[in-house]
Amino acid sequence: MIFGYARVSTTDQNLDAQLDALKAAGAERIFQEKITGATRARAELDALLLQTRQDDVVVVTKLDRLARSLSDLIEIVTALKDRGVGFRSLGESIDTTTPTGRLIFHVFGSLAEFERERIVERTHEGLAAARSRGRIGGRPHMFNASGIQGLVTEFRTRWGPGHVDQLRHTPKLHSARFDRTNWQTRWYGDGRHSLK
Repeated sequence: MIFGYARVSTTDQNLDAQLDALKAAGAERIFQEKITGATRARAELDALLLQTRQDDVVVVTKLDRLARSLSDLIEIVTALKDRGVGFRSLGESIDTTTPTGRLIFHVFGSLAEFERERIVERTHEGLAAARSRGRIGGRPHMFNASGIQGLVTEFRTRWGPGHVDQLRHTPKLHSARFDRTNWQTRWYGDGRHSLK
């Protein structure tokens, strides 16, 4: 059986051109919906995928009607292939029921995998370059060591050396950051405690 799938992104758009092309391509049953392609949870697409059986064919007018990204497209078509279901895209002339169509689709899959690996590689290179320049990823700290030192000095002057531990509860000064700061100075004037 030949199934068609038609989709538009907004309710203002209409499906007539896609429906006509799918009927002309021999689609016996057409699943249609008005939903953005960025949303992976699409009720009609899920119903179509559940209904297909071995030797069925799914037809779309263009690849972007089925999936927004190449990786999403490959995932859907691979799931169809694993169940013995063919796939045809009228706009791009891809037909996985033919050897040439399967070859083209495998080339797409290889390019998508290559691009994913390149993205990971570029990310790692960028992080390494930033680290070599002394930059660390993540949110910047509210206080650096000299800022905390200033707070300690001011707190010690106002409240005395025995109350410095209360700085741990200062807003925007997280106790983990407070403990990690590498000081060689003593917290208390009498030398009872030091932060390493």
